[in-house]
Amino acid sequence: MKKLNELYNIDDDRLIKGIKINSKDVEDGDLFVCTMGVTADRHDFIDEAIKNGASAIVVSRDVGKKSVPVIKVDNTNLELRKISAKFYDYPCDNAYMIGVTGTNGKTTVAEIIYSLLGDTCAYIGTNGRKYKDKYFSIRNTTPDVDRLYMYFKEFIDNGCDTICMEASSEAFYRHRLDDIKYDIGIVTNITEDHLNIHKTLENYVDCKSQLVRQVKDEGYSILNSSDKYFDKFNSEANGNIVSYGYKDSDTLKIENYTLKRDRTIINFKYKNKIYEVISPLLGSFNVDNLASAILCLLCKGISFDTIIDRIRSLKQIEGRMEIMPFTNKYTVILDYAHTTDALDKILTFLEMVKENRIITVTGSAGGRESTKRPGMGKVVLEKSDYVIFTMDDPRFEDPELIIDDLVSGSDKTNYERIVDRKKAIYKALDIAQEKDIILIAGKGRDDYMAVDDKYLPYCDYDVIKSYYEH
Repeated sequence: MKKLNELYNIDDDRLIKGIKINSKDVEDGDLFVCTMGVTADRHDFIDEAIKNGASAIVVSRDVGKKSVPVIKVDNTNLELRKISAKFYDYPCDNAYMIGVTGTNGKTTVAEIIYSLLGDTCAYIGTNGRKYKDKYFSIRNTTPDVDRLYMYFKEFIDNGCDTICMEASSEAFYRHRLDDIKYDIGIVTNITEDHLNIHKTLENYVDCKSQLVRQVKDEGYSILNSSDKYFDKFNSEANGNIVSYGYKDSDTLKIENYTLKRDRTIINFKYKNKIYEVISPLLGSFNVDNLASAILCLLCKGISFDTIIDRIRSLKQIEGRMEIMPFTNKYTVILDYAHTTDALDKILTFLEMVKENRIITVTGSAGGRESTKRPGMGKVVLEKSDYVIFTMDDPRFEDPELIIDDLVSGSDKTNYERIVDRKKAIYKALDIAQEKDIILIAGKGRDDYMAVDDKYLPYCDYDVIKSYYEH
């Protein structure tokens, strides 16, 4: 908590307990900042914020006299970042900041780093916020600034000296991360995604590039030399530029690897020495993910031998090629894959290790770029023995029309439609035979289903678990 006159040059010493931009979340003692949102002007909700207990209001236009102090600034969106940093004691200055961005893999990479660094590291991203065996769900991969800095402060106060965060392209587009300087910035890969927000692939890539532009001069930009946009990132990155991949010029070279059904054996070359790593993470895509995480720890000064020891105890990443523990008759895998590239990579691996059929349950989110759906459906239909298409956060779209888009890219008929996602998963498990692989793709461990403008409680993991309990 801070007094109002500690935050602003104002003759008022009332206590401020927190910062909020959503009037519905305001509690007694909060400072309400009237930011300009995508679809809402928060100046319109001042009276509701005051009714809910706001102690002061920050505005960028005249709003008349109110029952609490009103502080006027030029730009409330810019002010939010400044006042949040000040209120929460500049938490980014007191932590080793690691940012991970990319179309696919950023959650896995960030979670691997979090796991390998141990109790001194906190994580925030798609899988929630975590520190010291504590877990809390969050709605956005990169939360709004008022919550983001509050979480950073929470991490610091609980003894974490390193924060590993997923940095989404939308967060850069909304300028949520503009004031953060990163010790390490990691780019996994770029494929087409989120064009509903960015409109063009060039805009999307430019937002992703912002992460490595914000790396400290003495920090490290970790790049994937196999990515088609490597040269762009390389030309714009700040700090010490290092790379991982399959080239002799890479800082960490992937010499070769062997994919097994239950493990991956990888030979890495680092400083002219070969290191064998046995990873519990499956698939060729996780070779790349692990490489970027290893290079991050090496840049942080941790020895390769220590890293190898820690990898042996790595656990499955929740919602990322996560094998369900409920049956040994066949294999049930939960994965967040929701792009053509991600689905292609996971199904290619499953084709290599399958002993019987691959049955896939998947859909596509509504309110997103519909042009990618035919390609997604084509990959799934061609690389699965059977597909059940279902809903996946339809929002304001008709799930049946979304499925029409998904099946339009192929003339294959090895599928059925079951819009209700729980029923779709139950059907896949009902028809599963010995040694089949059942892939439940798209939502991972999300704890909601976005329907119209509501977030309804829903979780694939809970549905799968309930099947074996009923």
